[in-house]
Amino acid sequence: MENAELVGVADTNQQQAESIAEKFGTKAYYRHHELIGKVDAVSVVVPTHDHFAVSKDFLENGVDVLIEKPMTSTLEEAEELIRIAESRGLIVQVGHLERFNPAVIALQGIIKKPMFIESHRISVYKGRSMDVSVVLDLMIHDIDIISNFVKSEVKKIHASGVSVISGLLDIANARLEFESGCVANVTASRISMKNERKIRLFQKDAYISVDFASREITAVRMRDDSGIGMQHIENNMPNFDLIPGMEISQTCFADGDALEQELKSFVNAVRKRETSEVTGQMGRDALKIALSIMEQIRRKND
Repeated sequence: MENAELVGVADTNQQQAESIAEKFGTKAYYRHHELIGKVDAVSVVVPTHDHFAVSKDFLENGVDVLIEKPMTSTLEEAEELIRIAESRGLIVQVGHLERFNPAVIALQGIIKKPMFIESHRISVYKGRSMDVSVVLDLMIHDIDIISNFVKSEVKKIHASGVSVISGLLDIANARLEFESGCVANVTASRISMKNERKIRLFQKDAYISVDFASREITAVRMRDDSGIGMQHIENNMPNFDLIPGMEISQTCFADGDALEQELKSFVNAVRKRETSEVTGQMGRDALKIALSIMEQIRRKND
């Protein structure tokens, strides 16, 4: 990556650290503290329960951090990291990867004031991230995306979910009611028979459907005879005159590396000392909603 040097990788698993370091031509460390004084910025990709302690160590030593989602295990921990960063003029970015999905980026100019949103993020069992519930593992992606689109406070949550194999929530559904009047119905599962990542948004002038896996957008809007409105997403795809007075447009995006774009965004923010695209506050806000969903389900299931 331009404008950055990979100083080293740290992993408490010595064999893993050495394997990755050899693969990428860098140095292996076995404790994260060994990187302090050697680096300007770090990417923290440790188990969720260690996010706070590891990130705090770096922030207290003047190092900017990119923290994998969920930001921390508790709201208090997230707020403490934000406080430390702000007091020292440091950058915190949270790894909400879908913000860098080409489909999500394209929606920025289309989504105005959504009033109903429906999302499904379901996955076959992979045996990973089982140290956290499906709400913090998968659903939090959609919580963050939806919050970014709606830009309104959540006023009410209705949630349900069950633990099937992990001892933690494996399937969950939440209905989020926002102060703006928007309602979002969010479903996440990690023990399904197929993989699916889709979101549908309804607003006054349009219905937009997004398939994150295929990076495809379908938009239905009132026909604009001037040709203005849909041209920035049509990408020469055909229009289908199925609904009188409406225009249906589709676009497909080539595969992109969202993780690469996320890391480049972080490096850019660090170099220019600019606010990151997914701030610590945004990560904290998504975490607050996720934890509220989990607490409501816990109370129902007790």
